[in-house]
Amino acid sequence: MLTETTTRELPEPLSLRRMIGPGVVAVGIGLAAGEIILWPYLTAIGGLGLLWLAFTTLAVQFVINMEIERYTLATGQTVVAGFSRWWKGWGVIICLAGAFQYVWPGWATSGSTVFTYLIGGGDPVWITVATLVIIGVLLSLSKVVYRTVERVEAVKVALTLFFLAVVVVFVISLSTWGDGAKATVTEFGQIPDGITFTMLLSAIGAAGAGGVHNLVLSNWIRDKRYGMGAHVPRLISPITGQEEAAGGGDRYTFPLDETSMGRWKVWWKRANVEHLVTFVAVCFVTIGVMSLLAYETLFGRGDLKSDPSFLRIQGEIFADEVGPWLKLLFLAVAAVSLWAAAMGLLDIIGRVASDFLRRNYLAGSARWTEPRIYLTVVWAEIVLGSAILLAGFTQPLGLLIVSTCAASVVTLLYSILLVKLNTRDLPAPVRMRGWRLGGMIVAIGFYGFFAVAMVVTQLDKL
Repeated sequence: MLTETTTRELPEPLSLRRMIGPGVVAVGIGLAAGEIILWPYLTAIGGLGLLWLAFTTLAVQFVINMEIERYTLATGQTVVAGFSRWWKGWGVIICLAGAFQYVWPGWATSGSTVFTYLIGGGDPVWITVATLVIIGVLLSLSKVVYRTVERVEAVKVALTLFFLAVVVVFVISLSTWGDGAKATVTEFGQIPDGITFTMLLSAIGAAGAGGVHNLVLSNWIRDKRYGMGAHVPRLISPITGQEEAAGGGDRYTFPLDETSMGRWKVWWKRANVEHLVTFVAVCFVTIGVMSLLAYETLFGRGDLKSDPSFLRIQGEIFADEVGPWLKLLFLAVAAVSLWAAAMGLLDIIGRVASDFLRRNYLAGSARWTEPRIYLTVVWAEIVLGSAILLAGFTQPLGLLIVSTCAASVVTLLYSILLVKLNTRDLPAPVRMRGWRLGGMIVAIGFYGFFAVAMVVTQLDKL
């Protein structure tokens, strides 16, 4: 099933300053489960020997994410819509995978659990349900949904970087920095004792972005008016706005003349710089510093449990060694970060599902516009997530491991599809080739190895 392609002019490239945003949103949502909980927890029980894996994952993700952006820059269409041009089933699979990945409210529950440490008590379940409802209201009332998400995630990133600067000055010793650098080099390729492949696959899925999270870069750069995405209307609230996103059904191309190719090279260069600086660099610093912080304060302790309670222990250490103010700052930043991630994840599945359903099944419907489908999906996720919590599935780390393992498997699937999409469905001058193609092959092998290893170890247990 191939959609009609329309020829339009490739717009003049935006300045790099005006392009900044999608990477901030991606990193804002990504700075949560992995950076605050999973990677510090792995460091606390296994030491710094896995930092090499975190940094390798970020490098692999940069290659994957830029291929996602390449397709939308060149066509104005999301990659999920691109996959669905061959077979609608790919879109169905990705939407179902995204729903499974994010219906488990691990991020929101973790944020609420940390919040109870901050205020000295409370029921994390009901706090989470209330938080999810507040997030749903904010997304529903946002005139331009992307702008709201971008602002929330930008504030979160700024708070996180401020906290990291504080702990670098007051907590992390020079010897810990040396241990981190040494472990990254000398223990490359090694896995510490006590770390299972399930935990590894989960940590990989939570390093930076993962799963359907990455795919929504298509939607975000389109709403930011990157390249041919400027020809597609943005996602506007049906309650407060007028404009309706086109659902990704229209696929555009531009003339392959000297002017357009000159513009394309500028778009591509600036998109790479934006993502490298706002996403990869920030994730690199955050995972590194938070892991060093966990090593400095928690490594070697025998009282750590497989839940976010280690954050409470860490907070008490901050209070004893530096002052109560640092404990309050740490817990407040952690809670806000996890809640902001929950907001972004609801936006992610809403965008992917609404884009796919509108384009493939509801294109002629006057009632089911893309914004209405978006809000329906968002509220359905909120209801399902709340039901899961109220049914008794409340262990935050367990919920996060389920979600992030699913993210790694989904990333493996669409990485394979991306290679076909960007080598066959784009004009020759803008196709993926060279080291980028090699990088995608490495990415497929990387995610494939850990996914297969997890399955084999689970079968051995059975």
